[in-house]
Amino acid sequence: MNQTEQESPPEFLTVDEAAVLLRVNRKTLYESIRLGQVPGVVRIGKALRIRRAALVESTPGKGRDSALGSRR
Repeated sequence: MNQTEQESPPEFLTVDEAAVLLRVNRKTLYESIRLGQVPGVVRIGKALRIRRAALVESTPGKGRDSALGSRR
């Protein structure tokens, strides 16, 4: 494994990691996933993973509302 591979962020995030990235409570994120408001969600067995690229692409400069849907 070269140095670039070691420094690159993981392709998939856990729900807890995604919640930290979005700065939301994990329960809020689970609810948003249930409502289909979060892009890039993949179920692996019983675990949920979220594609980092899909999450980052959906939130550039717009804050958490763009990834979680507008609640207004």
